[in-house]
This record gives sequence, structure tokens and C-alpha cells, in this order.
Amino acid sequence: MPDTVASPARPRGSRFRRVFASRGVLLVAFAFSVMADPVSSVAYAVEAALRALGGDLSLLLATMGLVVAIITLVIVNYRQLIARYPKGGGASAAVGEAFGDGWSFIPIGALVVDFVLTIAVSVSAGASAVIAYFPQLAPWRIEIAVGLLLFVGFATLFGHLGRIIFAAMTLTFIALAALVLLYGLGVAPQDSGTISATAPHVPILAVLLAFPVAMALATGVEAPSTAIAELAELDDAGRRRFGRLTLWLTLGVVGTITMGLALELVHLKIGIPGADSTQIAELARVAAPAPLFAAFQLATALLLLAAASSSFQAGPGMLKALARHERSNGQLVGILPKALARTNSRHTPFWGVALFTALAVTITIIAGASDQKLVLYYAVAVFLSFLGGLLAMARFSFKEGRRASLALNMVGAIVVLFTLIMNLSRGLPLISLAAALIVSLILHQIWVRAGRPEGVRSAAAATTAQKS
Repeated sequence: MPDTVASPARPRGSRFRRVFASRGVLLVAFAFSVMADPVSSVAYAVEAALRALGGDLSLLLATMGLVVAIITLVIVNYRQLIARYPKGGGASAAVGEAFGDGWSFIPIGALVVDFVLTIAVSVSAGASAVIAYFPQLAPWRIEIAVGLLLFVGFATLFGHLGRIIFAAMTLTFIALAALVLLYGLGVAPQDSGTISATAPHVPILAVLLAFPVAMALATGVEAPSTAIAELAELDDAGRRRFGRLTLWLTLGVVGTITMGLALELVHLKIGIPGADSTQIAELARVAAPAPLFAAFQLATALLLLAAASSSFQAGPGMLKALARHERSNGQLVGILPKALARTNSRHTPFWGVALFTALAVTITIIAGASDQKLVLYYAVAVFLSFLGGLLAMARFSFKEGRRASLALNMVGAIVVLFTLIMNLSRGLPLISLAAALIVSLILHQIWVRAGRPEGVRSAAAATTAQKS
């Protein structure tokens, strides 16, 4: 009798555990694969900030603290965007709905530029990670970076890496970074690299000029708002929940690693490294045993290649979504040449991959495969997308009479605009802004000539939806 009574409860319990486990695994796989880009950015962003500070370690914590605070503000606002577009779409969907489809091309153009730069800076930083462990390879920096780029692009033709693989790379890096930081707590200060007692400007101005170069850490904030389109397993409420949790997890992980690295770099007095190393590599070399240092460099390089691979999937995918094609109902849509929609047997748009490969190789060679040069141009395009998304959300909040949300959206938009202005004030990032606007204008003109077809605002969602 006890067995008869107990038996119905077992399937229910095991079913609950299976559902919980599958949702838990899905969340981990989704969240940590999406955050590969911002987590990988710590490999060069903190060093970029210190270089902009002229090697003044005393201002590094304030600079990175400001970076994390701005990322927090953007994330708080993007929670609203995810709530409004649970099927994905991000800033392009919001801008299209708020201001008209034609304006969607501004965030779309910004994302195209962002994808190309992500590939270039990631493979260049990957080459730096390799050279930091094998300094004798320094004369072949460009060849190594281009080789890594071609390898990732070629691998993309054989199908997309799954969420689990990206998540595993991210989690491995996080675990090893935590070990390096723990080991560093017991190490005495080293006074290595170039350290300056004074910044190039008065402290507050030095921080304001330096923090934009480290905003590469924010480049992955847009991703959850579009990548939730991949989650066909979930309903709208589930996608909202996963998107928001991913944003908070990204903030927690990126913020903790960033501030942890900054604290330890200041404590150990590790300044700007030589040409053949990186700052976090020097931290790992000083703080950790040799096997851990080797594992950390390998994990760093693999995570950077994962970030490049993600953009190799998203960029050509966006062009495919914008290419002329026929819907299931027979309707012809799209504005770009049909060739960009052609895929191989692995459903990869090979002409799009070829185009992004050519652009990224060109940029990588021009920059001498220097991630510290490329990062100076990096965060401009994505902040243009942020600005569009926040202004769109502010318009919605105003029309719907949500005063608290409107205040939050406007504060976010003002801070993002300020960041963009401070970044552009350095001169060089104007090139990235011009490139994003030129791409946007070209796409807009093609759209007008095609008769202004509908659906362009959903291109970002279609990009990620077809990746799964």
C-alpha cells in the first residue's frame, strides 16, 4: 500500500526536476554565451583606460567605477526594452516603432560597424594573448591575428557554435580569472610596467577623457535584447525573464571582474606593459603559478575567438535578413542583393561571411593588429545604438504617461550622449561614427528605392532567430 500511494508522486517530482534542470541549463547556456563579448573585453579595456590615464594607477579605480556605473544605467533602461520586445529586435525595433522604419537604419548601421570592429579587436587581442605567453612570436603579430581571423571565419562556414560551447568558454575564463585574483591577494607589489605619478590632465578631466575608451565593456548590453529571439523554447514571459536575468548576470560578472582586476592591478602596481604583453597577462604572470598562467592565457585567447565568432554569425545574419527573399506566403521582401541570402548546406550565408572577413582583415592590417589601437574606435557605434534605443523608450514613456520611466530613460539618454561626446572629443572615434552613419545612409537610400518595404526594424531579431 505505501508503494501504491507513493508512486504517483515520483513522476511529478522527477518531471519538476527535469523542467527545472532544463530551464536552468538553458539559462546558463544562453546567458553566458551572450556575455562572451563583454566578458572578453576585460582582456583589453582596463589596460586601454590606464593608457588613456597616462599610466596613473591612482585614477584607475575611479575610471573603471564610472564605466561600471554607466553600464548599470544602460542595463536598467534596457530591461524596459526587453519587456516591450520579448521576441527580440533591440534598439532597431524600438527606433522603428517610435520614429518610423527609416530611422531603424541608424542602429542597424551602428551594429554592422560594431560587428566588424568586434571581429578585428577580438582577433587582435587574441594575438596579444598568444604573444604575451610566447613573446618570440611578436614579429608575426599581424600574421597571427589575420590567421586567427581567417580560421574563425572559415569555421563559421561549417555551422554555428552552440550556446553550450560559448557558455563553457565564458565560464572557464571567469573561473580562471577568479583564481588569478585569489592568488594575487597573497603577492607583494611588483612595480612593473610604466607607471606615472600624474595623469596628462587634472584628475577629473583625465577620468572623463579616459573612461570612454574602456566602454568596450558595454558592447554586449545590446545582445540580450536581440538574442532572446533565439529562445523558441520559451513563451514571451520566459524570454522576458531570461533577457532580464542575462542583463543582471552580465552586470554582476563584468562588474566584478572589472573592479577586481582594477583593484589588484593597483595593489600590485602593474602599469602599462611593454609592446609584447598585456596588462592582465602581466597580472597573471606575477600573481599565479606557471600552469595557471598558461591556462589563463589559453582561456583568454579562446574567449576572444568566441566573441569574434559570435559577430561572424550575427553580422552576415543581419545582411541575410535584409537581403531580398521570398516569405512563405510568396511575398518578396528585403532590400540587399539576393546573394547575401544564399547559404551553404550548414545554413551559413557564405557571401556575408566573405564580406565581413574582407572588411575585418583590412581593418586589422591597417591597425597593425593592435587591440589597443582598435579599442579607441570601438565603443562609438554601439553607443549610437544605445542612444537611439533610449530615446525611443523615452518617447514611449512620454506617450503612455509613465513619468518615472520617462525620467529614467532621459537620464540614461543624457549619460549615453555625454559618453558619446566625450569619446568623439578624442578625434579618432569620429571615423567609427562616420562609418556607422554612412552605412545607415546607404541602407536607407536602398530601402527608399525599393519602395520602403516593411519589416526592416525586425532585422536584428531575424538575425538572431536564424542562428539557433
